Amino acid sequence: MADNITSIHLVTPTNATFVLPSTFYITGLYNIPHAKYYYLFLCFVYIVTFLGNSFIMGTIYLARSLHTAKYIAVFNLALSDLCGSSALIPKLLDMFLFENRSISYEACLSNMFFVYCFMTLQCLTLLALAYDRLIAICYPLRYHAIITKAAMVFIIGFMWVLSISVNAVLVALITRLSFCSSTTVNSYFCDHGPIYKLACNDNTINSIMGNVCTATLLYFPLLLIIASYVCIGFALQKIAHGVEQVKAMKTCTTHLILVAMFYLPIISVYTVALTTRIDTNTRIINTALTQTIPPMLNPIIYTLKTEEVMQAIKLLYKHAR
Repeated sequence: MADNITSIHLVTPTNATFVLPSTFYITGLYNIPHAKYYYLFLCFVYIVTFLGNSFIMGTIYLARSLHTAKYIAVFNLALSDLCGSSALIPKLLDMFLFENRSISYEACLSNMFFVYCFMTLQCLTLLALAYDRLIAICYPLRYHAIITKAAMVFIIGFMWVLSISVNAVLVALITRLSFCSSTTVNSYFCDHGPIYKLACNDNTINSIMGNVCTATLLYFPLLLIIASYVCIGFALQKIAHGVEQVKAMKTCTTHLILVAMFYLPIISVYTVALTTRIDTNTRIINTALTQTIPPMLNPIIYTLKTEEVMQAIKLLYKHAR
């Protein structure tokens, strides 16, 4: 079946056969009744994600009051959420609702690159927003001198370069692997781990690179976000009046909710996977939800929990009428 897919055989200088598959076969959920309803739910999630993030980006673009350094980062988060979901969900629906589970080698590597690239950007943008809150609360008098539009554009630009570069290397290392037996990927997209583990030749460097990327681009930003809120906590202790403490903390509420929604499910899945063996279907369902639900909820939370955005929406609505 999927394991007998046509491959390209290359003979290396050492006379070892290097097998480059023409296609991979993505299994998705296995032997679960009514699995299509789950994929239809993800279709609904994508529609809400597309509309919500487009709405937030449009609001930031049209409302002059939101043309600030902070909302450059918020715009980038919405863009990352939208592009990340677009890289993942439409292809997932094509594979599992329309039974097109075979994906060409090149398309698979492209899918892997874009999914991981935008996931990395989501992590780094949450870190940029944490930095914004840190300066706003710990150095309020110097905030506008430190967090300028130019500074935030530089930070966002650096994040894009970092994400593209690291993930390009991650994907490029897959091309050195030979797939001489199975090409069936036990995941719902071209997932890095399940793919490099199928290789017949040495995949040690792929394993190391995967662990390094997870540590530096997922866990390290989380540690910096936690450190920033520790500093914010100490700064708030120095504020004499409780009302001012509550007011300052309210400006962090939205960001804390976004961080919790993004990191708690991912950290939970990764931690359990390190300690025990997770059923493939359970891993696929949990990981798919952690990659699709936060991008859907982020614009809703920013709209409902941020007074500046609500005021901007009301003004735009008033002008439109």
